[in-house]
Amino acid sequence: MAGIPLSDDYPVRRVPAVTYLLIAANVAVYLASPMSMVALWYGGDLAERVCAVDAYVFRWGAVPVELFTGEQVSSPSPCPGEPGGAAPWLTVLTSMFLHGDALHLLSNMVYLFVFGPVVEDRLGRVRYSGLYLASGAVATLAYALTDTASQIPLVGASGAISGVLGAYLVVQFRSRVITLVFFVLPVRLPGWALVGTYFVLQYVLYVSVSLYPGGGQTNVAYAAHVYGFVAGAAMALLVHRIRWRAGTRLSDVY
Repeated sequence: MAGIPLSDDYPVRRVPAVTYLLIAANVAVYLASPMSMVALWYGGDLAERVCAVDAYVFRWGAVPVELFTGEQVSSPSPCPGEPGGAAPWLTVLTSMFLHGDALHLLSNMVYLFVFGPVVEDRLGRVRYSGLYLASGAVATLAYALTDTASQIPLVGASGAISGVLGAYLVVQFRSRVITLVFFVLPVRLPGWALVGTYFVLQYVLYVSVSLYPGGGQTNVAYAAHVYGFVAGAAMALLVHRIRWRAGTRLSDVY
């Protein structure tokens, strides 16, 4: 959908501390990375900065071939350097906090800011934290499985945030979200319609790229978005079922 979510009308009962901490962590990591022009310690020369970005992404991004072989690979770029990044299993976590540019960061944080507080409020801080990290991990590993020989690093919080959207569809689909349609017109839309449209679009793009890999180049990991969304929805369903059954047993007692 051509729109930007601005706010959800569900009144949260407490400060969404986990969501705010996640946003702060993502912003801080980006500002400290060579992708940010604020990080002057990486050098001002363009070639030097490009090599710093390349080395940084290969060090902390999730490289599919590394995840399944355990062996670190060098960047194919002409920049000097040897394999020496983080342990492959650790990059499943670190890659969630990296972003390629300011627009990539901003788009992810907007969705997290709008939908994260609602899911955190409904699930609780501990469950919400686990769902966020688990969705991101599932998204990363599922994406890597689509091409286990790939040496292209995966970065971004999109998989984890897609998991939050999937959970939102389960726990609070009745809300309405103020959205800038076509980036200009503010409209109140049902939450389920906005989130559902997001999933359908990501799925269609994922299938299109899978069926026609030579039809166009893209640097968007649609597979990670799809699998992260499904993982978040499944975990939210499981948590709600457990809480519902526990509530039923308590009502029988009292």
